[in-house]
Amino acid sequence: MRAFLLNLAGLLIAAAVASCGDDSNLSRTISPQEPGPDSVAYYCGMNISEHAGPKGQIFLKGQQKPVWFASVRDTLAFTMLPGEPNNIAAIFVSDVGNAKRWDQLEAGAWVEANKAIFVAGSNVQGGMGAAELVPFAKRAAAEQFQAKHGGEIYRLDDLPERYILGEADVQTSSASDPDAASKDMAH
Repeated sequence: MRAFLLNLAGLLIAAAVASCGDDSNLSRTISPQEPGPDSVAYYCGMNISEHAGPKGQIFLKGQQKPVWFASVRDTLAFTMLPGEPNNIAAIFVSDVGNAKRWDQLEAGAWVEANKAIFVAGSNVQGGMGAAELVPFAKRAAAEQFQAKHGGEIYRLDDLPERYILGEADVQTSSASDPDAASKDMAH
């Protein structure tokens, strides 16, 4: 009987360890949502549709609805700030490479943040009127945007913290023309 109980305990421990694997596959079961009239930005409390530029959404484990963000900077800052939940299941950001207009990004244009290519320090402001991290699903689209608007290209893991938590006006150029960005979005 003792051998049976030891074997059973071993199987239970092995099953528990296997089920505690990393959460890297978790986001594959979560799909991004489209903002609606009740989609309010976490930090500013305003409706997402009231802001131009790329947005973000974070799914917390056990929740069906995302936490919305009016900017990509705010989205990524949420993951770094003390006191914010750290039970993140998935992070999606707008894919600006599929956008025709900066002021109204197309539905369905989302990319997982860990797969995105970001342009940081461009001369284009985000929805909160500050410097923005501009995400793309494809590197070629990021390079095309960078050629028009300046900045540097990064993957999520390589983004310098100053672009996320630093001064809101961190840009390679002090000029910013959202109207020009809207005109330039067509590829």
